[in-house]
Amino acid sequence: PSSSSSTRPLPVGSPAVCASVSGPFPAPRPGPSRSPGPHLPAGGLACSQAGPSSGTGARAERSRRASAAPLARAPSGSELRAELSCPAPRYPRGAQSFSPKGTCWDGGGWPEQGGDFCSDAFQVARGSRDDSSPQEPCYLRNMISKCRWKLLAMLAFVLVVMVWYSISREDRYIELFYFPILEKKEPCLQGEAERKVSKLFGNYSQEQPIFLQLKDYFWVKTPSAYELPYGTKGSEDLLLRVLAITSYSIPESIQRLKCRRCVVVGNGHRLRNSLLGEAINKYDVVIRLNNAPVAGYEGDVGSKTTMRLFYPESAHFNPKVEDNPDTLLVLVAFKAMDFHWIESILSDKKRVRKGFWKQPPLIWDVNPKQIRILNPFFMEIAADKLLRLPMQQPHKIKQKPTTGLLAITLALHLCDLVHIAGFGYPDAQNKKESIHYYEQITIKSMAWSGHNVSQEALAIKRMLEIGAVKNLTYF
Repeated sequence: PSSSSSTRPLPVGSPAVCASVSGPFPAPRPGPSRSPGPHLPAGGLACSQAGPSSGTGARAERSRRASAAPLARAPSGSELRAELSCPAPRYPRGAQSFSPKGTCWDGGGWPEQGGDFCSDAFQVARGSRDDSSPQEPCYLRNMISKCRWKLLAMLAFVLVVMVWYSISREDRYIELFYFPILEKKEPCLQGEAERKVSKLFGNYSQEQPIFLQLKDYFWVKTPSAYELPYGTKGSEDLLLRVLAITSYSIPESIQRLKCRRCVVVGNGHRLRNSLLGEAINKYDVVIRLNNAPVAGYEGDVGSKTTMRLFYPESAHFNPKVEDNPDTLLVLVAFKAMDFHWIESILSDKKRVRKGFWKQPPLIWDVNPKQIRILNPFFMEIAADKLLRLPMQQPHKIKQKPTTGLLAITLALHLCDLVHIAGFGYPDAQNKKESIHYYEQITIKSMAWSGHNVSQEALAIKRMLEIGAVKNLTYF
């Protein structure tokens, strides 16, 4: 205030009010009508004493005390840091001292009110350092400093949850239906697989023959409606020549079983170091795919092979090394040239070299009695019922089921209890993980294969959900 009329002096004879100062505080800002006060010395006492009854006398008294007071020491580094971390309280103009429960002014006052008074309201407004009225900025900052590790842990947990939910359902579902190997055999119920799979296939009958027979093409009243691989339309003459030198029977050891326990062993990378070999060998029927080796991997994939599904481009294996003497080698024909190839191999005719996306073996040491021709009915079921693929597709973009899905469809027709192992592919973002347990081929190789692996994953998921099949390995 610039005049004594704007302030209320303390009454004459009023006692002095002193407050212990725990640190340096900035001096009041200089104004035209008052002299700037010194910094309050740390650890000292600041006293407000009854002064003259007039404002002029009060200012004179303050000037006298200021000139007699020792020079305030410079604040230390720790004090400066404390002052920076917690903003210093702001005083009303003219304030010279404060007390823990109230503040007294001698000659100054609130800018709006003026006068000399002790106010608890002002103590709360400026923020005290006592427990009854903590400074909000300091309190929040100290709380955040103490809890920063808890906040970081909570943030990490949220990120983990977000990443987990960002994974597609196709990448997670197999773990939900993982079926661990039990020491005791799972009970086998006759017709169980047929009953459960009817939910997917509708009127599904196991009366369909698994392998093509010669008699099926004599006096045929209803010829096939589709071309290969979903039917034999247009390939009947060539097929007759092949069926004349092959067989179609199922081994007696399988036919006499009242309840057939089967496992379809895929080629997936999850079989590596799985130690499932002994468990796989205990099944009644073990179905393998393409050129997946057994020799050298017996501990993980077993050594028993009841059937092996293949096509000409995947026939690069030695049946006498990788299979048993009674193993059935089941040809999956995708095109008419596949019949040409098997006929030339079994009849020792001129080899066919063209018409294949990969050169098949020209010499193949195999017993013709082991060869079977898979009924295209199962390819139709897998494509139509499981993948919802149209039967008539342009040749350039024709999609088809994988041999693995085809083998599962076959097993559901042949067996009463069906388990699978080694199915699934690495994540699409994983460019280095091999898709097979026996060779370094990445997911990139599936780009132009004509297989929709995502759709097949959903198809397997549906079969797992209804209990038609059970999984021995994670996806």
